[in-house]
Amino acid sequence: MDLRQLEALIAIDEHGSFSRAADALGTVQSNISSRIARLEGELGTELVNRSSGVLSESGTVVVHRARRVLSEMSAIVADVAELTADVRGPVSLGVIGTSGRWIVPLLLEAQRVAYPHIRLRIVEGSNSTLEPQVVNGQLDMAVLAWPVEAPELSKADLFSEDLVLIVARDHPLAMEGPSVTFAALADYELLLPLQGTALRHELEVASRIQGVQLRPLIELDGLRTIASLTFDGHGPSILPATALSAHLADKFVAVHVEGLAKRRVSLVSRRFGFPSAPVRAINALLRETIADARVVPEGIYIPTRSTPL
Repeated sequence: MDLRQLEALIAIDEHGSFSRAADALGTVQSNISSRIARLEGELGTELVNRSSGVLSESGTVVVHRARRVLSEMSAIVADVAELTADVRGPVSLGVIGTSGRWIVPLLLEAQRVAYPHIRLRIVEGSNSTLEPQVVNGQLDMAVLAWPVEAPELSKADLFSEDLVLIVARDHPLAMEGPSVTFAALADYELLLPLQGTALRHELEVASRIQGVQLRPLIELDGLRTIASLTFDGHGPSILPATALSAHLADKFVAVHVEGLAKRRVSLVSRRFGFPSAPVRAINALLRETIADARVVPEGIYIPTRSTPL
């Protein structure tokens, strides 16, 4: 078993076929096929369905381990480099979309000064797409909304943020005043997050306490998409306060919802294993950058500034 065989299996999993895996690795399809065949021979089992390019159950088990092996190899190089020169190497960070709008520019500015040789790869998504990628090693860490379910992950709170009703200024709910009750929301269909997502969990907890059933116009897994639909006039939604940009404030308003708790946002990483020097550096830098941010969007509360989560 060698690293090129593991790289080939990961590439097939990520790109869906032998040919696309070969393109991604800068080689020819026959090389990918022979590497997989040798790996299957050593392990005594089929790893990839040749007709579909889909990993078998055994292949899925192996690819999870393979990602960790390659991650550890990269960490060895990075840790040795740390002893002799500047910290350098790759770091993969996942960020939920609404938070990424203000976190990513802050992090990039700080990283260019403190760690210019670190190569950042940032993936935007939702909890449901990013959390499993941290668990299986595709991402080194991620900024996620609470709750984070996987027991393999450790969590460090970064900040909390208001959840607000975002609605057009001429909508009846906007006429209710600076705040609305859950009972008032029950009279209208809302653009809601998909059941099972972090924000939908928060809304369901609050609605049960209030004894109110929210009515979905549509359910979506993606807060950026929900916000876009609201701003295109399809209906009100409950989103983090940062979803309402200043240039939209003349047409839309953020209304406080009584009884709705703030959303907690955390930095999560794998609980087990020792991260590489670049990963440790970005983990610390991200937390420091948020804690020391000079400009914080309205509706964001940072715990180090004596504001409770």
